[in-house]
Amino acid sequence: MRTSRKPKVESRKAICLLTVLAFLLVSIPAEAQCAMCRAALESEGDVSKAEAVNDGIVYLMAIPYLLVAAVGYYVYKLKFSNKG
Repeated sequence: MRTSRKPKVESRKAICLLTVLAFLLVSIPAEAQCAMCRAALESEGDVSKAEAVNDGIVYLMAIPYLLVAAVGYYVYKLKFSNKG
């Protein structure tokens, strides 16, 4: 008699869920600015320069997420477009 594989699959899902939750809940503080950027921003009292650096960081961070979302949407449409 064969045993069902459901408990094994459910335990894998539980382990994956716990791992993802652990990574999301545990954070490690880090200094993410390079030495040159930090020195340039600390030496001058120019607020607009600091805002420009922050805007550049957000821009550089957002583009990969948008590209991945676009590719994901394209794959989703390809997969489910033939199923009517």
